[in-house]
Amino acid sequence: MGPHSMIDRGKRNVLGVLVDAVDYDAATAKILDAARERRHYAVTALAVHGVMTGVQNKAHNARLNSFDLVTPDGQPVRGALNLLHGADLADRVYGPELTLRVLRQAAAEGLPVYLYGSTESTLDRLIPALEKMFPALKLAGVESSKFRSNRPGEEVEIADRIKASGARIVLVGLGCPRQEIWAHAMRPLLDMPLLAVGAAFDYHAGLLRNPPPWMQKYSLEWLWRLGLEPKRLWKRYILLNPAYLSRLAVQKAGVWKAAPPAATTEPVRDFAV
Repeated sequence: MGPHSMIDRGKRNVLGVLVDAVDYDAATAKILDAARERRHYAVTALAVHGVMTGVQNKAHNARLNSFDLVTPDGQPVRGALNLLHGADLADRVYGPELTLRVLRQAAAEGLPVYLYGSTESTLDRLIPALEKMFPALKLAGVESSKFRSNRPGEEVEIADRIKASGARIVLVGLGCPRQEIWAHAMRPLLDMPLLAVGAAFDYHAGLLRNPPPWMQKYSLEWLWRLGLEPKRLWKRYILLNPAYLSRLAVQKAGVWKAAPPAATTEPVRDFAV
């Protein structure tokens, strides 16, 4: 599909979180442009849980609103853009799928990629899977999560390692909202796109299975994931989904203005690495 077919309607207010009304082609193009031009560029793909982390924490909401690109990862977020703003989006921009599209183009152009986060065992499965999918892909470096908070000055050490690797794109798999906080903290230090890609590492390592297409189409992915990981995810879906839908209804009715907090450049001192 050519550039004329891309959808990019800019940022729109969903419960006070600014989400880009974009399709896959536009999102991929924006990320690759930033990689080619060596620009600071923070990206995340938000489903209901990600949006609600902003609703429930104004400081985090301001961080999300500072991101260069926030894609509608879940069908309910795509639906909100269509309902509230007439975005006319036919599909969501799902983090794991966006990851593959970015990697495909990075491999084609020889842009090296750095993988940051997750466990060593997951990365050990992910790397050969990606190399099989994209034989030309250049992995500049791989670094698993330390599963702790940063030490003073550690963000500079991490940035130096990533820059020294020759990477032009960083994929961050720390889970929501840790990965968004990491990307916000590291953005000023790295002149390249930082993609908070959520469960993409687990999916592409073969540790999580995608739901059938019909469940994805009808916004039932949450039910699939709840069935796979009930103990970890029950609060996220059973409590957050109704809260999201009720807030969406009052924003649509105009009862609640859902004023977006201004984007912040306030540095994060304490964040997960």
